Amino acid sequence: MATRIYRGSGGGTGLLQWLGLAFIIVLVDQFTKVLILGYYHLHDSTYVTSFFNVVRAHNTGAAFSFLADASGWQRWFFTAIGVIAVGVIVWMLRSHPGQKLFSFSMACILGGAVGNVIDRIAHGYVIDFLDFHWNWLAPVFAGGHFPAFNVADSAITIGAVCLILDELLRVRKS
Repeated sequence: MATRIYRGSGGGTGLLQWLGLAFIIVLVDQFTKVLILGYYHLHDSTYVTSFFNVVRAHNTGAAFSFLADASGWQRWFFTAIGVIAVGVIVWMLRSHPGQKLFSFSMACILGGAVGNVIDRIAHGYVIDFLDFHWNWLAPVFAGGHFPAFNVADSAITIGAVCLILDELLRVRKS
């Protein structure tokens, strides 16, 4: 009976494998953030290429620093949203573990959400360190710098793109 919990109707890949992927994402995310915290002070930056720097930034808000200037309530608000998202995603993975692209998407989003929730609980902010910049971004972002982000944010983005692709493919089949 336990097999039914971990296997979907599609057979093959089970829930534990998707949770394993999410766990690897959390480990990589947290490891990179420990390195940044250990080697960089807030706002330190290392030039890597003409379009990429490693920086240390703290984001108390959400994507693109949304609500970062709020009075502090946003820490717990975004933490709660993250925890709720984790519950919903685990439920969805449990319901559809055999749908590979969908489950891959959900596992990426899950790993990213957990990584950022850990930051919010432990530090009160999310640690960002990947800084891409191009002159053509200057009209939209100060100095052409896209807002700094991290491994968790990258996983969430990859998951969202794959989720859209999964839906497009599903609609196309029907």
